[in-house]
Amino acid sequence: MTMATTPGRAPRRFRISKRALPYVLSLPALLVCIGILIPFFTAVFYSLQRYRLSQPWARKMNWGENYLNFFSDPSFWNTLKVSLLYAGLTVVLELLLGLAIALLLQKRSTINNFVSIMLLMPLMTAPALAALMWKLMTNPGFGILSYFLTLVGIDDFRWGASSSSALFTVILVDIWVYTPFMMILLLAGLRSLPKQPFEAAALDGVPRIQQFWRITLPMLTPYILTATLFRLLESIQQFDIIYAMTQGGPGDTLTVFQVEAYLNFFQSTNVGRSAALLMILWAITFFISNIFIKNWLRLRERARGEA
Repeated sequence: MTMATTPGRAPRRFRISKRALPYVLSLPALLVCIGILIPFFTAVFYSLQRYRLSQPWARKMNWGENYLNFFSDPSFWNTLKVSLLYAGLTVVLELLLGLAIALLLQKRSTINNFVSIMLLMPLMTAPALAALMWKLMTNPGFGILSYFLTLVGIDDFRWGASSSSALFTVILVDIWVYTPFMMILLLAGLRSLPKQPFEAAALDGVPRIQQFWRITLPMLTPYILTATLFRLLESIQQFDIIYAMTQGGPGDTLTVFQVEAYLNFFQSTNVGRSAALLMILWAITFFISNIFIKNWLRLRERARGEA
């Protein structure tokens, strides 16, 4: 038996009032924000405690003692120095290489498009897997890169096993993985620049090098800031490449913030110190982000004023 529908009456539909619509649309963002803030405030709470997993009965609030101890802790200052040095070197080198490659591929052509796609292959590799691959290639006993060094007279190069070359090794891996990221962002910026200034400069006989310094670089600066910010925030929080290659060693050569926090938590079971390290890392990234965003906004306002 089927129920007859009343003729002339449209079926009811679920409708949302205009007043409630903005709140409904922002609900997913609110849920994501809550999902982020819960572990964040949990880490803040742990960072204010003297808390070791091996001694749960001795857990108590120390109200910032973890942070105060950092001022007299040489290992913390070494972690800060290594983290900033690693982030600075990787970002600068990747920016220069990415910009050089983007300039070479700036002209649209089938070959350039194919090469740019092929150069993205390292970026599609998980950093930890890339690090393990490079660890095999740099093995002093059977690694292909070690073999190539012996052909030019360099024997027993220790790569990540030596404190003098460990930083160089992990930076090399980082450059191989993340330079394509810088390249693709800068290439997109170069190809989106207006052609009129370059055509006018060419008619006036301005050399290419002068066009780069006076036209290309100033117009590309917002893209450079954006790419640098993304890579700097990622690099200063680096963990997978360093840990997969050297586990932060030899010694404390590569104990960046993430590695130091990981070792404090899982080896020393010092939850309070590990959380405090991550809070300091968050403060550094927050400070750096503010600087870059303020400069980016200033450049955008200046561009609007000139337009």
